[in-house]
Amino acid sequence: MTKKLTGKDIEEAVNFLKNGELVAFPTETVYGLGADAENDEAVKKVFTAKGRPMDNPLIVHVSDFEMMEGYVEDLPQSARILAEKFWPGPLTMVLKVKPERLPKSVTAGLPTAAFRMPNTELSLELIQKFGHGVVAPSANTSGFPSPTKSEHVLHDLNGVIAAVLDGGESEIGIESTVVDLTVHGVATILRPGAITSDMLKGLVGHVGVDAHLTDEKETPKAPGMKYTHYSPNARVIIVQPSIDAFRQAVVSEKGNRIGLLADADILDALKGEVEASYCLSEFHNVKYASKRFYDGLRNLDEAKVEVIFVEEYQEIGLGVGLMNRMKKSSGNHFFKA
Repeated sequence: MTKKLTGKDIEEAVNFLKNGELVAFPTETVYGLGADAENDEAVKKVFTAKGRPMDNPLIVHVSDFEMMEGYVEDLPQSARILAEKFWPGPLTMVLKVKPERLPKSVTAGLPTAAFRMPNTELSLELIQKFGHGVVAPSANTSGFPSPTKSEHVLHDLNGVIAAVLDGGESEIGIESTVVDLTVHGVATILRPGAITSDMLKGLVGHVGVDAHLTDEKETPKAPGMKYTHYSPNARVIIVQPSIDAFRQAVVSEKGNRIGLLADADILDALKGEVEASYCLSEFHNVKYASKRFYDGLRNLDEAKVEVIFVEEYQEIGLGVGLMNRMKKSSGNHFFKA
C-alpha cells in the first residue's frame, strides 16, 4: 500500500526519494510524482508507474534559482527576469542543460530540460531538504485527468508508489505554463497555463506560442505536446455556455448515460434529465472552473457516465490554458448546437 503522509512526515518523504523511491507531492497546479532527477533508475520508475512514453520529457522541480543554475548552461537573462517575477509559481522554463548533467530519461535525449519552482510550502520544503532537483510529472496514470487531490493520486497509483504527501486540494488546478527560452530574445509558450502571454509581454522580448501536437517521430520539448492527455474513460464533448445548447446536446445522446460539467445555472435547468452532474463554477468564473475541471472529470467517471458535456470558456487569460486542457481531453470534439 502507498503511505499517506502529512507535513510532519516530511523527513520520511525525503528518505524515500533518497532511496530511489517515488513520492507524490502537492503543488499549486496539480500533484506531482516525485523522483530523484539525478538517479536514472528512479526516474525510469516514474515512466513505469504512470505508463508514460519514454520520449516524453520531464520537468525538474527546484527549491530556488541557484539549484536550477547547477544544471543549466548559458543561462539567459530572460530566465532571471521571469524567475524574479513568477517564482515560486506556475511557470516552467525550458533551458539548455550542461552535457551529462541530467539522465537522458529526464531530457528524452534533448539538449534541453524544463525547470519549475512550485509554490507550496510542502513541495519547497521537500525539495530543499532533499538537496537537488526532483522530477515531477502529474501523479496519475498517463493520459488520464491530472490529480488535484491526494485521493486522486491514490485512485491511480495506490500500491505502485511509495508515498503521497497530502497537502489538500491544488489551488490552480491545471498544469504550469511552459515557456521555451532557448532562442535568444524570444519566449515561446509550449503549453498555456496560469501565466499568460499578456503577463510575459514587456518582460522578455518577443512572446510567441507553439502549442502544436508533435508528430510520431518528433520528440516534444515539453509535456503535453504529443500524446493523448487529461481524458477520462467517458467521451468528452465541449458545449457552448447556454442552457439551450446543453439541452440540445443531452437530446443528441439520448440512450447513453450522460454527465454534465457546467455552471450552476445550467445544472439547475437540466436537473433530473441526466445521470450525473458536477458544478464547474458559479457565474462562469474561469479561475474556479480551472481549479475544479480535473476533479469534475474524475467525479463523473466514478458515476459511470458514457458521455460528459463540459461547458466552453472564452480563450482569454487563464481560459486559454483551461480550453487547451478541455480540447485535449475531448479530442477537440465540440457539440454543434
